[in-house]
Amino acid sequence: MKDKQFLMIPGPTPVPERALLAMAKHPMGHRSSEFSAIMKEVYQDLKWLFRTEEDVFVYTSSGTGAMEAAIFNLVNPGDKVLSLVMGNFSERWAKIAEMRGADVERISFDWGQAVDPDILRERLDQDINKEIKFVTLIHNETSTGVTNDIQTLVGIIREHGALSVVDGVTSVGAIPVKMDEWGIDVIVSGSQKGFMIPPGLAFLACSKKAWQVHEECKNPSFYFNFKAYKKSAAENTTPYTPNVSLIVALRETLNMMKEEGLDNFYDRHARLAQILREGVRAMGLRLFVEDDAVASRVITAIYPPEGISVPDIRKTLNNEYDIVVANGQAKLKDKIFRMGHLGYVSERDAITALGALESSLLKLGYDAKKQAASVK
Repeated sequence: MKDKQFLMIPGPTPVPERALLAMAKHPMGHRSSEFSAIMKEVYQDLKWLFRTEEDVFVYTSSGTGAMEAAIFNLVNPGDKVLSLVMGNFSERWAKIAEMRGADVERISFDWGQAVDPDILRERLDQDINKEIKFVTLIHNETSTGVTNDIQTLVGIIREHGALSVVDGVTSVGAIPVKMDEWGIDVIVSGSQKGFMIPPGLAFLACSKKAWQVHEECKNPSFYFNFKAYKKSAAENTTPYTPNVSLIVALRETLNMMKEEGLDNFYDRHARLAQILREGVRAMGLRLFVEDDAVASRVITAIYPPEGISVPDIRKTLNNEYDIVVANGQAKLKDKIFRMGHLGYVSERDAITALGALESSLLKLGYDAKKQAASVK
């Protein structure tokens, strides 16, 4: 059936009709008073979502653009950056910092494992001379389906005195984030995730401490420049031409979040993860992340049954049921498949996806009911 495809990937995610209708309207002038009124509302709601009193900058870019903005507005060549790596996206911080000319040290954890706070604390305790100026880390690693305990990790970084620079691309709006209360210095996110709109906008919030470090940055970015965006935020505008249509849609989805209630929004994602994980286990399949305590609320990574390939599972789900799921990334390509349940996704969607997965596996020669019965 045409126009029925459903995205169950880490992003882009499904877009609600309210947002689609908002984008369908003719774009307004980005220097108009009408657009400034929308920006004022959006800026206020972003502070509410990020749980911060600081400005939240809105970039017309992908989430990676906001990551580059963070590094290129804070880090000087030669600065010591400690990167906590436990998947494909947490590695991206290290790569960007290296391109900036930073002295990057990685602490790597097995893919599928969360960052160990004790290992982080031990390394920072060794840094007696406070050479480490920045610690980069990720809240939710979608390449593996693991969520870090950001509150604890940021607390350890704060005790040391370094700046915490957090990738919240797939966590903000889906997993609790309390920037000011937890003491996060910089956090970034992207529109095509929990914000429930298409790709094209990125968000960045920085603490007063991070702003002071920015003041010492010798060659900050031009397009992503913190000062330009802070000045524009105070005037309810943007320094350069933004994606007007996406911002209008963002206003709608932020209102939807407020209507649902942020705690309810978080709880819904937790329920979706539980439904997927329990359903997958009931089919006799193995989860890539067995520990429920660190398992992501927004993406579930699954091993294929023996003898059935990931590409065949994805192809069958797409061709037979119009459901798109993601492959593994980098060294996990074709070894796992990932089912997203992020943003505009309901329990009905999760249950439908499980049914489609079971039927697809049966078509490929795996009888989930018989397998589950044999395990019992």
